[in-house]
Amino acid sequence: MRITFVGAGRVATHLAKAFQSKHQIVQVFSRNLQHAQQLAVQVNAQAIDRADQLNTQTDLVIVAVSDLVIVDVVESITTYLPKSLIVHTSGSTNLSVVAQKYSRVGVFYPLQTFSFEREVDWLATPLFVEAVTQEDLFLLTDLANSLSQRVYQYSSQQRQTLHLAAVFACNFSNYCYDMAKQVVDAEQVDFSLLFPLILETANKATSTDPKQMQTGPAMRGDQNILTMHQALLSQSHRPDLEDVYSLMSDGIYKRHHSD
Repeated sequence: MRITFVGAGRVATHLAKAFQSKHQIVQVFSRNLQHAQQLAVQVNAQAIDRADQLNTQTDLVIVAVSDLVIVDVVESITTYLPKSLIVHTSGSTNLSVVAQKYSRVGVFYPLQTFSFEREVDWLATPLFVEAVTQEDLFLLTDLANSLSQRVYQYSSQQRQTLHLAAVFACNFSNYCYDMAKQVVDAEQVDFSLLFPLILETANKATSTDPKQMQTGPAMRGDQNILTMHQALLSQSHRPDLEDVYSLMSDGIYKRHHSD
């Protein structure tokens, strides 16, 4: 398959490199030509920075850009790609919104967190596909199966629900790690001492119902410890962390003592 990427960020980079051995990466299109060149050289593709340079013989165009500009990008490239299948990689953008701009569209959403510094285990990464036509859905399913052992044909509503859950499971939990590091850094305590706890918590959450694995003073309703922790945060002049601590502690307590 002949594939062009619109966007040259983390998602585009990982997908392009993963597809390179199985398909031909034709072009990398970015408004920033330098960014396009940085990815294009890695996947033996042509770097372009204008929509009128798009290769009309491309079979599939993967739009890996910010959610805010997906619709505008799709609208801007359809004039030059009258036959290509165009997909976006967003977890939160409804297919119907893009379908208003172009008839042959779909979704190719990897449920994963991406960074330039770390490789992706594609075999274990869930991939979610959606398309306007059944023919394109089959095409995207086959493409996803060439990367992952976990491929799902989900609706936009299901995908958006997953994306919301991913924010809690990934973005919010990572912010909790960040807050934990801020707390220990303030007293010159080694953050790596928390690593075994972090890993064991993740292991338990992925093997058992997280509700059943909840521990800590909020779950027990231990007001003495809760008050002590809030006092420590108050003394450190971190009202932001104090607010989060109170909010999450209240949520945990209600979750386990609501009956």
